[in-house]
Amino acid sequence: MNRIDHQELTNFITNALHEDVRDGDHTSLACVPKEAIGKAKLLVKDEGILAGVELAKKIFHQVDPNFEIEVFIEDGTPVKYGEIAFEVRGKSQAILKAERLVLNAMQRMSGIATLSRQFVTAVEGLNVQILDTRKTTPLLRFLEKWAVRIGGATNYRTGLYDRIMIKDNHIDFCGTITQAVVQTQAYLNENNLDLEITLEVRDMKELKEALAVGQINRIMLDNFDTDTMREAVALIDGRFEVEASGGITLETVRGYAETGVDFISVGALTHSFKSMDLSLKKK
Repeated sequence: MNRIDHQELTNFITNALHEDVRDGDHTSLACVPKEAIGKAKLLVKDEGILAGVELAKKIFHQVDPNFEIEVFIEDGTPVKYGEIAFEVRGKSQAILKAERLVLNAMQRMSGIATLSRQFVTAVEGLNVQILDTRKTTPLLRFLEKWAVRIGGATNYRTGLYDRIMIKDNHIDFCGTITQAVVQTQAYLNENNLDLEITLEVRDMKELKEALAVGQINRIMLDNFDTDTMREAVALIDGRFEVEASGGITLETVRGYAETGVDFISVGALTHSFKSMDLSLKKK
């Protein structure tokens, strides 16, 4: 589970179960004998990239360490309707207690992984990386970025704390690109911080100012059309990393990738995906 904070994961499961269960799953407690043992299967009712199997194992084992889980399909695998991802055996009450959390998480993660894989496939053969963004569900960012990785795309910054990203609002509040960069460098030096800097530009005029001031790692070309982006990439000429951003879709992503940019950031990976249809059925 690359880059997963295990304490964060445990806290998430604890809080999610508290939200759903509180003082008990009273329906199951009323209907299902306490010592009953059952078996359930995770049934795929859709097509796409499966994600969240490792999370499901963690959820089941946190609910009851005695669960037996047999996995047939691993995270990152293409799946189709009718396939069975895993089977779980244990106390029936505990299976029902964990069911909705497992499904909610896996459906969401699988949808994100599926869309991520589609974007990666669309630019296959080109020297470009598909990046996610901070446009994630509050408190679920670590799960959604995990799903992005499972789908084959790349995580960008985790939050506001691990990279400088000077965007249009920062520039507008500050006055100019030059002033924003100069103040940022002074801030990093004063606070002994070693953070990479991405600078967003909105047109060729801003790009030329960015090239003149320098002192950055990456230039983000925001909402450029492909012709202008190709011109911008030529002007940058390898001096800085280049990122394309702004409303890029599955239909347009390859055209943007062919302009020569190094990265394409896609907020849609985590805000416009379609959840995968999955169900947990008694076996």
